[in-house]
Amino acid sequence: MLKKLLLAVCVSGFALTACAADNAASPSPAATAPASGVVLGDGVDAAALQRVQQSLAKLAPGVQVAVVNRAPLPGFYQVIASGQLVYVSTDGKYLLNGDLVDLGAKKSLNDAAWAAYRKAELAKVPASARIEYAPANPKYRVTVFTDVTCPYCKVLHEHIAELNKEGIAVDYLAWPREGVSNPLGHPTATYKTMVAAWCAADRKAALTEAFAGHEPKAASCSNPVRAQFQLGEKLGVSGTPAIFTPDGRMVGGYLTPAQLLRELERKG
Repeated sequence: MLKKLLLAVCVSGFALTACAADNAASPSPAATAPASGVVLGDGVDAAALQRVQQSLAKLAPGVQVAVVNRAPLPGFYQVIASGQLVYVSTDGKYLLNGDLVDLGAKKSLNDAAWAAYRKAELAKVPASARIEYAPANPKYRVTVFTDVTCPYCKVLHEHIAELNKEGIAVDYLAWPREGVSNPLGHPTATYKTMVAAWCAADRKAALTEAFAGHEPKAASCSNPVRAQFQLGEKLGVSGTPAIFTPDGRMVGGYLTPAQLLRELERKG
């Protein structure tokens, strides 16, 4: 996967306040599926998409291209593929990995592209697929990819009442760091635990118990855990908790209630 090839050269403080994914876990089936539903920006046609796909395939056969736009950097496309944002030259010969910074505005041009994509993808997740902890009239809402075995996720959940008191609603999505299956194709233990929580009659109570280290009663149903894990991969999630604001920004890693409130207030 492109994500695994590039992960070694990506440096982020996110990992310092999050539980990293188990890179030994087998990729989800979608990780090698043919690209479909690719979003093409102005001035990007099918021929350009084909060049981008062919270029990335040299690094990672079967890579999923999600978005291709003309980059602000002349001669390059800005590409979101398999949970990474990279720049591919229009002739298909070169790839750049890293932040493109507008020196005049003093801001990363990667951030806006990521936020727009993540906001659109998260909006597709129905409320029924989330486990919500919310006050009566929330002022803010965040989406959190979580893993019940992650210590940082457990600490975040211990503050759920405080978050709600600050007017912050938390919508949990499942992201078992072990993946959904092991190299032999068997479901991972964390995946089974999270399926049991999502299939419980009282999902909030079951998830809270799981965070506390109590295994939910085994259950199976039509559930979104696998789809949510795959969505997290597409959005660049590499550890938990992964916290997203309504405008598509990833702001953590673990944040205290006060830190998260400041992040939400900063963008209104």
